[in-house]
Amino acid sequence: MDNIPVTQETYDQLKQELENLKKVERPKIIDEIAEARAQGDLSENFAYHAAKDRQGEIESRINYLEDRVARAVIIKYDASQGGEIKFGATVKLHNKKNNREITYTIVSPEGVDAINGKISFTSPIGKALLGKKKGDTVEVITPKGKNVFEVLDVQ
Repeated sequence: MDNIPVTQETYDQLKQELENLKKVERPKIIDEIAEARAQGDLSENFAYHAAKDRQGEIESRINYLEDRVARAVIIKYDASQGGEIKFGATVKLHNKKNNREITYTIVSPEGVDAINGKISFTSPIGKALLGKKKGDTVEVITPKGKNVFEVLDVQ
């Protein structure tokens, strides 16, 4: 089993979701199954079958999260280590294609939040940025086409 690098924030989110599923969603679905079962004939009981399907989804997600949490290794980016872009770094870029500045934080696939600028180190942009430094130019081919970025800052 390989370790999974995560930020503290991502680790906390995974733990919170796992706790919610175990302490809130699991008991809730068990109650729903009991209520549906009490309605009688299970062969044509839509509420029962829907609740059982949802229970399977919840249990599957719990198993997934337990695995992720068990293999998680919290990584904190240290900018004093040469200013190289690594996992956990926050990077300010100039997109030469559209002449805009954008800031990304390099995270694990579990921590991706595109709206808030958190991209995976496995994404095309994330992969291209790893190892680069302030002042470097990076060419990235994404599904939307070719982009050229200049690294303005690494934190």
